Amino acid sequence: MAFDVTDRPAVEAAVGRIERDVGPIDILVNNAGIQRRGALEDYAAETWAEIMRANVDSVFFVSQAVARRMIGRGRGKIINIASLQAQAARYSIAPYTASKGAVLNLTRGMCTDWARHGLQVNAIGPGYFRTPLNQALVEDPAFNEWLEKRTPAGRWGEVEELQGAAIFLASRASDFVNGQILYVDGGVLATL
Repeated sequence: MAFDVTDRPAVEAAVGRIERDVGPIDILVNNAGIQRRGALEDYAAETWAEIMRANVDSVFFVSQAVARRMIGRGRGKIINIASLQAQAARYSIAPYTASKGAVLNLTRGMCTDWARHGLQVNAIGPGYFRTPLNQALVEDPAFNEWLEKRTPAGRWGEVEELQGAAIFLASRASDFVNGQILYVDGGVLATL
């Protein structure tokens, strides 16, 4: 069902319709996100707000609407998509880095509040993957060379390589895993 995840009333209405017409939401993956690069000293307040709405507010709005129902059932899995940028920064992406750091800590907060109700809330922290969001970086020879040298695996990630982490966090195998971020980054954060 398509709806605006940054619009709290739209989220509440959509989650209600899904639960009524389709069935209980047992697994939620918060995967909406945007990136707007720019020099921080010149970064527009409107663009900052846009990133926070898409990357942080949406996670809160959708998770809260779904968690209220999960709590009543005593079970549920919430998987937030963070980023390796929750732990590291690069030039021109400070607002994105701030938003993903917020997702990391919101994940921990959700765990702290909702684990006692039978919910597991975790995050996946992708590294650099070949996606439309990163297409300009993929096509930049200098960045591509830097990334391949910087990443112990020596390459970009492929989107399919995120599936295993999502399946694990959505399965019974992760029932005692809570408030964690699973980095899928080819080893970037493991090295200096």
